[in-house]
Amino acid sequence: MAEMTEPNAERKAFYDTIDGQNMTPLWEVLDALVTPEPVHQAVPAIWHYADIRPHIMASGELITAKEAERRVLILENPGLRGQSRITTSLYAGLQLILPGEVAPAHRHTQSALRFVIEGQGAYTAVEGEKTLMSPGDFVITPNWTWHDHGNESDQPMVWLDGLDIPIISFFGTSFAEKLGSDEQPLSRPVGDALARYGQGLLPEGFEAKSQTSPVFNYPYARTRDALDTMRRTEEWDPAQGLKLHYVNPVTGSFAMPTIGTFMQLLPKGFVGTPYRSTDATVFSVVEGTGRTIMGDTVLEWGPQDHFVVPSWVQYRHEADADAVLFSFSDRPVQQKLDLWREQRGNA
Repeated sequence: MAEMTEPNAERKAFYDTIDGQNMTPLWEVLDALVTPEPVHQAVPAIWHYADIRPHIMASGELITAKEAERRVLILENPGLRGQSRITTSLYAGLQLILPGEVAPAHRHTQSALRFVIEGQGAYTAVEGEKTLMSPGDFVITPNWTWHDHGNESDQPMVWLDGLDIPIISFFGTSFAEKLGSDEQPLSRPVGDALARYGQGLLPEGFEAKSQTSPVFNYPYARTRDALDTMRRTEEWDPAQGLKLHYVNPVTGSFAMPTIGTFMQLLPKGFVGTPYRSTDATVFSVVEGTGRTIMGDTVLEWGPQDHFVVPSWVQYRHEADADAVLFSFSDRPVQQKLDLWREQRGNA
């Protein structure tokens, strides 16, 4: 880009004139609009579960799930405070459901993922089907589908919410509606979606009505088995270990159209090579301990911790013991728009 000098009096007068017509000269702002590399305010950050869990539980004493509609503590990126964003394009929060509670049914155009952190036996109901939730399960709430949550167990349940709220806001396409009752009527048995669509088979005559996977619960036990089976070949990626992404069995693409979800295994002693990509990524640690290094920033992590790597920030993982990391990003959107880019090795 050409280097601009301070405008002279004649140019300033011209700028003042066109300002009255709601115009501005491109040449004065071009360098800020079209940058050589990604520019954003997001920064690396980590939330240690041991530190924040007391606050999550305290929220349960302050407000009910019904009163709050969704009792969630938002994970705000330190560089984006006040914007309810963990990255420039994604939202994340930790939701608490106490025994006997129900988070009332509603629907919205934002797509949501749930990744279970703590507890056993709570449920999410989506479009007439209930699914029971266990730690490590990845559960989808497709856009504009009725959903409610409940806890019929005797222990609190906490899960990570990930939504495309900033993307929907950017396009000005946010709609929401309340059902008017706490729980939606159920029309299918527990496990129906996984049985119909998650076995490498599809019902004859099935026609997809959505870009989102018809499987809305991907149990951790199955995912962990897949990682353990694949590790036998020792085909480790030097930067990512063994990394899988969740797919829509109908299309073979990502399970959600706006949010890519991943699970990866880093073997004990893993020292990753440098890597960066344009999709800022949110990580949730399922198993193991280690660290993620971004320049002078070192994020030490363990089970149930959450951290974020901003767009185009070089990082590398190290694992002290076998580690399993769930993550999500806006990669599907970037790839559909031919914008996604990655770089391996030192810049």
